[in-house]
Amino acid sequence: MKKITIGLYLGASLLAAPAFAQSAWTGGDELPANPLACDASVATAAPGEYNGGVPTNAPDRKGKNLTVVDIPKLIGVGYFNSTAAGIQEAAKELGTMTVTTDGPTKANIDEQVTFIDNYITSGVDGILFAANDPVAIAPVLKRALEAGINVVGYDAEAEPDARQWFVNQAEPNGVAKAMIDQLASEIGEEGSFAIVTSTFTTPNQARWISEMAGYAEKCHPKLKFLETVEAQEDNILSFNQAQTLINKHGDELKGILGMTSVATPAAAEAVQQNQLCGKVSVVGLALPNAMKPYVNNDCIKSTILWSTVDLGYAAGMVMRAVADGTLQPGATEFEAGRLGKLQVVNQSQILLGLPKVFTKADINDFDF
Repeated sequence: MKKITIGLYLGASLLAAPAFAQSAWTGGDELPANPLACDASVATAAPGEYNGGVPTNAPDRKGKNLTVVDIPKLIGVGYFNSTAAGIQEAAKELGTMTVTTDGPTKANIDEQVTFIDNYITSGVDGILFAANDPVAIAPVLKRALEAGINVVGYDAEAEPDARQWFVNQAEPNGVAKAMIDQLASEIGEEGSFAIVTSTFTTPNQARWISEMAGYAEKCHPKLKFLETVEAQEDNILSFNQAQTLINKHGDELKGILGMTSVATPAAAEAVQQNQLCGKVSVVGLALPNAMKPYVNNDCIKSTILWSTVDLGYAAGMVMRAVADGTLQPGATEFEAGRLGKLQVVNQSQILLGLPKVFTKADINDFDF
């Protein structure tokens, strides 16, 4: 496999309850879960009626060279360096699209709006964006649409009518499926596990925990949930909480689910320091680079995240398709080059798919 060298910026939070038979899950929200089918590879719900925006009097761009600007939350950080690399891969493959990545050096919505406004004035065919604020970015994106510019989002959404399509890296039920399937494969269908999360009130983690509970009840009903502990996305506290779980539950503890990019490597370190490699699994969302020491020495088997390069690549492909008019409202799937067919979900989103599980077999092929 070709080695990919990229960096990564990952927001502090990554992954959070209906019940198992043994006990109610803690740390989830009170909304119902929508678990995927046990053998599903992607979401299967109908996409619904298109709710995205439409450019005003856009010129015929079919097959013509495109000038596109990519304006992420901020530039100069690994996460968006890697999405930009994916966009450039798509542009090179297509051969008819020139993309410049530009934007603020800090995640500031006012600065991001200024960058977009300037490119509307200077004139571009397309704008790719990852929003710092979904509401505050909407007016300037609508101005772009009114100027006949194609607008596609990725990673961080805007109000739907302020862009045409949004490439969604993962939905909560997809994250839940990846996490629970991997956990069950490592600790067995009847293993006991605990969760290290940020706080019980962190919205995305709470949603993910509820979805994990619903999916586990449906597809891995004999797994035994022990408890959820909070670690405030703090490295030392995450380590200490994992240590507490190890001390409290002893041999009963077979797995720890890490809900953040901080909690997962901290839990792995606790397992390693307690000489429990191969006895207690750690499964969680984390950067491959942070988990390489534990995966490469066979202490931990995996880490989970979406491919940021694939996310940028898909966004680039979508931009070309909307400019050509081959991706239209009402579509139910999208042919995304080397990624194959991606599903349309949530009315006007292209779903990248389930998160990727990195193992010793391929983790060294990625550098982020």
